[in-house]
Amino acid sequence: MFSKRCAFLFALYILAVSNQIRKQYMSGKLKDKISVVTGAGSGIGKSIATRFANEGSMVYLFEINQETGLNVEEAINKEGGKSRFIRCNVADEKSVKEAFNSLLKENSRVDILVNNAGVSHIGNIENTNSSDMDRLYQINVKSIYLVTREIIGTMAAGQEGIILNMASIASKIGLKDRFAYSMSKGAVLSMTMSIAHDYIESNIRCNCICPARVHTPFVDDFLKKNYPGKEKEMFESLSRYQPIGRMGTPDEIANLALFLCSDESSFITGVAYDIDGGVMNLR
Repeated sequence: MFSKRCAFLFALYILAVSNQIRKQYMSGKLKDKISVVTGAGSGIGKSIATRFANEGSMVYLFEINQETGLNVEEAINKEGGKSRFIRCNVADEKSVKEAFNSLLKENSRVDILVNNAGVSHIGNIENTNSSDMDRLYQINVKSIYLVTREIIGTMAAGQEGIILNMASIASKIGLKDRFAYSMSKGAVLSMTMSIAHDYIESNIRCNCICPARVHTPFVDDFLKKNYPGKEKEMFESLSRYQPIGRMGTPDEIANLALFLCSDESSFITGVAYDIDGGVMNLR
């Protein structure tokens, strides 16, 4: 049997090997870049923030939920990455200004902005009330306006910047019983194209990602709330909507986000990227 000392040394060896493998896998594509990811406390935002940090970026986590934001910060920094949680209500102008003021005290620039924060809503036009519309507009649309407007001038002055917005296949086809959500994501796509046009001469690239269904904690909570006892059945049904037969994963979205925010995509701007398991072309 191992002595306690041998067991300790063996654990250190395993940790060192794991870290070495991790370093070899990561390529440093965002080395020394300063990134902001909104809605970084869970799901897709968490995966993007973690991946960016693993690739060498200092990542600022704009998140309204303090507990989840701090948890992501702790996890990233524990693994050797660099991140800082800044509590921010991205739908509130004052909160957005305060968040960027805090950031700019530490770093004079932002190289990458990922507008990921968003919410969903179920309903057609008849059972979507005005408060539903206002909520979707505030969080999914106005937040991108507020956050991007606050930093794009700094990007333009430095003649460099990358903006990535989280849209959806709903922005292109309008999903059944997703009236307000489809409206909001259509606006995200339009804002993406407008920014790409207006700031191309400032060397700012702007694209958006259009996912189909992605398996996040939001999906699990939705099924638990709306289909108690039938969660598995409904999960399988929602998965089959994608011709590939499953939902996407947050890490798969993060892989595409990394590409679009790295120098590998330096010739790409004004594009809405489908990542949808074949929905747009094969259904």
